[in-house]
Amino acid sequence: MSIEAAAGHIAEKLSETEFVRVYGHHDADGIASATIMCHALHRLGKKFHLTIKNRISSDDIKNDEPTLLCDLGASLEELPDDTVVIDHHVPYFNGEYHINPRLHNIDGEKELSSSGLAYLVANHMGDNRDLCGLAILGMIGDKQTISGKNQEIVTEGIGNQIIVPKRGLTLAGRDTREKLYTATDPYLPGISGNLDSVDEILLKYSDDDDYRYEDLNSMIILKIAEKTNETAMQSLWGNTYELERGVIHDAHSLAAVVESCGLSNRGGLGVTLCLRNTENVKEAWEIAIKHRLNVISEINSAKTIEEELPVFEISKPSVSSCVADTISNNGLYNTPVFTIARNDDNYSVSARCPPGVEFDLSEFMKNLAEKTGGSGGGHFSRAGGIFGEDGLSIFKNEVKEALT
Repeated sequence: MSIEAAAGHIAEKLSETEFVRVYGHHDADGIASATIMCHALHRLGKKFHLTIKNRISSDDIKNDEPTLLCDLGASLEELPDDTVVIDHHVPYFNGEYHINPRLHNIDGEKELSSSGLAYLVANHMGDNRDLCGLAILGMIGDKQTISGKNQEIVTEGIGNQIIVPKRGLTLAGRDTREKLYTATDPYLPGISGNLDSVDEILLKYSDDDDYRYEDLNSMIILKIAEKTNETAMQSLWGNTYELERGVIHDAHSLAAVVESCGLSNRGGLGVTLCLRNTENVKEAWEIAIKHRLNVISEINSAKTIEEELPVFEISKPSVSSCVADTISNNGLYNTPVFTIARNDDNYSVSARCPPGVEFDLSEFMKNLAEKTGGSGGGHFSRAGGIFGEDGLSIFKNEVKEALT
């Protein structure tokens, strides 16, 4: 069965159901994929109930309730057979209604996100081509490449004038000052979180509020070069996308705001943006700015828990994944890096591979979960997990052994 046939099979299943219980992961990809499906269900006159969660377990699923998991569920082996799973994580669920690029020899790490999968399914439920602007949020949020199936979706969006490609700063923000001040992807050492530094740069490279972006970009790279790597510097400038039907037109900004809302336990607010409700855009931006400044603060204060062990302790679990992304992408490490944060009686861990590092973090975190009695999994180069206090020593020993 091709991936398009799998999308059609799931679309048929959902189209025949009068009510669907929908769960979406709390990042940009999960929120975008879940709301794409809610758009499609609503247009067919179907009822649904959507919840955004940071993780799902088999106990959350009721056997007598039609359930759709978006960017969740692939790692669970024990789910009701008729559960619908739209996910791009490493698959363990063998149900009939599971669409996953990895089951079709497509790179789920880089070439197709859950929001892209949801878009494929939605278009088998009706003419939902206008939702391609939401599909791109997962690509950006999960740091995928615009290639393969992702490229097909973006090209279709450009052809239908839903997506307008441009070139520029790939930072999120309402203006250049905010983009530099809250920059986390990439993080700009000496600039991010430092308004004095930002204003000094902008004053030097502006003419009557019109920034000379080529000079500005060069100045930023010179300032951060000694404290970051080539990948981070190159990612500062590149392809950007204007979303004609987005409540925030810049795709990088919308993805950042939606993800910030989800990671700040305001997933419902992120959903309203994807449902094209403009009433709460200002509040969503305020949450995003606060979240991104928290990420910058945690990056600046992060310390390794042991000398020469790439495990960074931070205080806020809600920004753990973002800090791990930044340290791996902007640091000078040639091994996987980990962030760990205390959350009540548990530890939350995010694991990332820096560019060019090959290490199966999904398998590592899943094995760790089995040894600590916690939970874990994810992608080959981006994974996470949670375990109890008594699992900390096991975790440190496993990291040491894996990196030796």
